Amino acid sequence: MQMEERRLDGNAAGGMLAELFATDATGASATCAGCGRSAPLGALGEYGHGMGVVLRCASCDTAVLRITRTPGRLHVDFSGVSFLMIPVAH
Repeated sequence: MQMEERRLDGNAAGGMLAELFATDATGASATCAGCGRSAPLGALGEYGHGMGVVLRCASCDTAVLRITRTPGRLHVDFSGVSFLMIPVAH
């Protein structure tokens, strides 16, 4: 079977995406794209304000994760994460 024949649209990942985003993420381990340090999201420095939060690496101060809220939407920027490991219970 060719790669083209196995490709589906992103809706096929709906079950796994629901599992990913329906969990407490503070225990997820993020690897900083700036310095390569891994730490749980709950251990990062949080800088919050009325519109959202920025989580920063404790080692190099890179903005690892940004979340902002607008009416009816959350905007999430993971550009400071090179790898995210989320523990799941089975």
